[in-house]
This record gives sequence, structure tokens and C-alpha cells, in this order.
Amino acid sequence: MRVSVVHPRDLGEPEVARWRALQAANPAFDNPFLSPEFTVTVGTLRGHVRVAVLEDGGQITGFFPFERHPFGIGKPVAAGLTDAQGMVYVKDLEFDPLRLLRACRLSVYEFDHLVGGQPLEDGKGDVHPSPIMDLSAGFDAYVATIKSTSSKTYKTTLAKGRKIERDFGPLHHDYGTVDAEPMSALLGWKTDQYRRTGRTDRFAQPWIVELVQRLLHIDTPDFGGVLDMLYVDGKPLAGHFGLRTATTLVGWFPAYDTAFAKYSPGLMHHLAMAERAAEAGIGVIDLGRGEKEYKDKLKTGEYTVSEGRLARAGAGAGVHWILRVPIRTARGTVLANPALFKAADHVLKTFGRMRTALKP
Repeated sequence: MRVSVVHPRDLGEPEVARWRALQAANPAFDNPFLSPEFTVTVGTLRGHVRVAVLEDGGQITGFFPFERHPFGIGKPVAAGLTDAQGMVYVKDLEFDPLRLLRACRLSVYEFDHLVGGQPLEDGKGDVHPSPIMDLSAGFDAYVATIKSTSSKTYKTTLAKGRKIERDFGPLHHDYGTVDAEPMSALLGWKTDQYRRTGRTDRFAQPWIVELVQRLLHIDTPDFGGVLDMLYVDGKPLAGHFGLRTATTLVGWFPAYDTAFAKYSPGLMHHLAMAERAAEAGIGVIDLGRGEKEYKDKLKTGEYTVSEGRLARAGAGAGVHWILRVPIRTARGTVLANPALFKAADHVLKTFGRMRTALKP
């Protein structure tokens, strides 16, 4: 097997077409974070993005997109932002993953949302659920399932929708807009949410803002950015920006105007988005890994992703283990324990309130 490592911009149309074909051939790869367009777009903004192209017998058998960081540390493309990571490859591909790391000049490949069944798994990582909204049988079938699993939530959300219209005016939903104003409102809400909950503001990094803007304007049959907004009386109420393939939409950046929090605008918006997405041919909305109450209320199934690392023996791998593995283990312990998670979340939100008060 031959491995060539290239910058995404050096992929020609034949390679991109082959990548799309391999992705379409396996339902496990039906996620826009695994699409060539995502890697190519990130590569225009991040100089350390690379793609390993695997060939056997003169035919391309796989693609491994990654970022190469100092000391040979490898990470997924746009690490920290992506909810699906890994390779796209032919069925029953056989190769030595450690040889792949060597060819990529990596000591370690670290991941936290690796798609299940990847040859990069070493069996030592932690497996996590990634909830989904299954729309494959249509929106009505999805609603029928939700009525049986989250009947109270569904009925309450509809009632709150009627109430907000009585209090403020009519609701309006816009699926797939590219207008700058609603995008600006959404990013503002998201920044406020990050600060309010004590999290790092991703949109304080200019390259992420630019990435979102570029992805917003991509719209092909196989890949695109989707900005979805819900309005009340003509004013933005709640929204979401995510990516799609032809049949899968990933949950990425949802947010809402907290002035209307008592009306549950996030749930209201997700139901409206699901209906329009189903009409557009989307069969699955992948809500992404993470413990969130709204995901529990909306989900009708789940995928699995894994967190861990693949490492070659060496100094770089040793340094990475010391710096990262104990932290990951501690975080996993907190997330797995409801009491510890609640305490940690309280601390973060307290920090967020203090930070917001000190810096408007």
C-alpha cells in the first residue's frame, strides 16, 4: 500500500470525486464533517491540515484527513469543532494503522468523536452515544415516535408556540437562508451562551468565524451549510447553523434569544427545523455527542463515537500521554457521574456570570 500526504488544496477533481464515492458507499461515512469539502475549506484557513491518500494496485482506497501539530501530534481536522472524525475508505480495508501514522510523520493521533468501526481504533478508547433525530420515514413518523417517548415535552412546546404568538406576534421559519443579519444574531447568541456558561468562546477566534461564513455559502447536492432561523413578529428568535450531506444534517451551532427563554425557543426551533429538513430530503439530524436535556427530549436513536488515541512508541507519544491522558480520564469521570457533572457545570456557570459582570 502506498501513502501520499498532501495539502487539501493539492487534491484534484479525480481525488475529490473518489472521496465522495467512497463516502457515499458506506452509510457510516454519511456525515458532512467527513466530506472532502469540509477538509478543503478548513485547509484554506489552517496551514497544518493534511490528507493522507491511500492507494493499492493503482487505485485510491482511502483518505485520512488530519492536522499535524508540533512534536508529531495529530488531531482531526478542525479539532474541537467536529462531531464526526476519522478516515473514509473502501470496505474491508486492511492496513497497519501505525504504518499510516509513520507515513504521516505522526507520533500520536488523538480523537474525541471517532466514527464507530474505524481502523484507527485501538480498543482502548471510551465509547460515547451521539443522539440523532431519525427522519428517514418522514416528519410525521418522527412526531409519532416523539409523542410516545416525550409526549409532555412535545405538547408543551406546541402550547408555548401558541402562547408566544399571542404575546408577541406570528412565528415565521426560514430554512436555508444565507442572509448576513440572522447569522450575525446567531453568532452573537452563541458567544453570549459560551460566556454565560463559562465555556471558551469559539467565535473569539477569527478563523472559526471565517470558516462558518465560507461554509454558509457552499451549496452542492452532496454538501452545504444550512442556516436555519425561527422568527417571532419578524425578529430572530432562535436558530442553528450546521452542515449537511444529501441526507444527513449535523447539529453544530444552535442558540436562541434568552429574552424568550421561558417559551423554550430552542425546542420550538428544532421541531420546525426537522420538519423543513425532512421536506428537503434529510433523513437524519445528528445532534452530536454531549449530555444536553434538549437532546434527550428530541432524540429517537443514537450513533456511537469514541474518544482516545492511537500512538507509536516514542518521546512525542510519551509527552502527549503525560499532558493529555490524565486530563481526559478525569473529564470522563466527571461526565459519567451526574453529581460530579452537576457540580462542575455549576462552577462553570458561576465563573461565566462573574466573567460577564466584569466584562460587558
